[in-house]
Amino acid sequence: MKNLSGKAAIVGIGTTGFSRDSGMTELRMTCECIRAALDEAGLVPPDIDGIVKHTDDATDEHSVTSAMGMGNLTYFGESRWDGAPCSMLLRAAIGVAAGAANYVVVYRAVNSSSQRRMRTSSRNMAQMATGDLIQWTFHAPFGLLTESGRVAMIVRRYMHEFGIDRDDFGWIPVVCRENGSRNPKGMYFNSPLTYQDYLSSRSIVEPLRVLDCYEPADAAAALIVTTAERAGDLRQKPVYVLGAAQSTVPETEEKNSFYGQSIAGLPEVRSVGKRLFATAGLQPGDIRVAELDDAYSPLVPMQLEELCLCDPGGGVAFCKGGDRIRSSGSLPLNTSGGSLGEGHLYGMNHVIEAVRQVRGTAATQVNNTGPVLVATGAGGPASGLILGGAR
Repeated sequence: MKNLSGKAAIVGIGTTGFSRDSGMTELRMTCECIRAALDEAGLVPPDIDGIVKHTDDATDEHSVTSAMGMGNLTYFGESRWDGAPCSMLLRAAIGVAAGAANYVVVYRAVNSSSQRRMRTSSRNMAQMATGDLIQWTFHAPFGLLTESGRVAMIVRRYMHEFGIDRDDFGWIPVVCRENGSRNPKGMYFNSPLTYQDYLSSRSIVEPLRVLDCYEPADAAAALIVTTAERAGDLRQKPVYVLGAAQSTVPETEEKNSFYGQSIAGLPEVRSVGKRLFATAGLQPGDIRVAELDDAYSPLVPMQLEELCLCDPGGGVAFCKGGDRIRSSGSLPLNTSGGSLGEGHLYGMNHVIEAVRQVRGTAATQVNNTGPVLVATGAGGPASGLILGGAR
């Protein structure tokens, strides 16, 4: 996999705003984002010969190619779970590096808030029903009915093992909202929150508060991936895929890997980190910005530890006070706001923001940006990217 490093580049991005009601179908949002990404790159729809999408999205290859007037697809595929955004980029990078396609579009569009949704395919529904049945059979009878409840189980054990005070998780949403308040496309533009706001927010399920958890959003994003050679001829500064990895381990279940040796960690993220740094030829200390899965704020310090960006058990202390994870700190975190400060798009917005950071066009731009690490899928099948400029 190391041979993939630097051979693929992101050359165009497009996003909608994040809202509680987009007023659009998911197909329209998809097409608008792809159109914006094409315009950025200086490409036209017939140039696209590859698509990688999320398995659960109802907006499939047929509807997109028909609506966009694209040509023949020679490469198309899917990825699933919350860790999909980075793994979708991995599949796109493999496709162009192997010569299976010239230009691959990667997209995600969800109306999670308004529920203005296309019906998912019967194939996807069957997959979900089969997989979910196993989990519900063992967990639902004991009252474990929600994702936040499953995450709370992991977080509670993490707190117990490392002597963590639940109040200290509050610095993650505070900093994410600070960043999101500067992001004009985000749900929380001009809406920062204070640490006291966090302490005053009601509990959802101990130890999680409302402000620890993402809010469903309507949003979409698209990226265009091509080879490093073709990227140099296009409009935008290329952003190279320096490392890409995904992982699942034998005990993995999405947000409830309760059968592992320890439920106080994220072994899939640890595995992703090892592969990322090996494929990119980098060390954790080389990372200048981190865009981490913040669907639930306690998962952020856990990822910092698993990715060796701080000492084991030291993730909460690293984030405490917020200074080290702000844009001027030693490791700026989720600079667009992430799921807690921009909106929840299952990590696609984290990849988009990593591209902006490398380009130098982010609303909260970090000075002297080096490699940017993205991690998605904390608590389940996970994936990650390291993006950077020319090497």
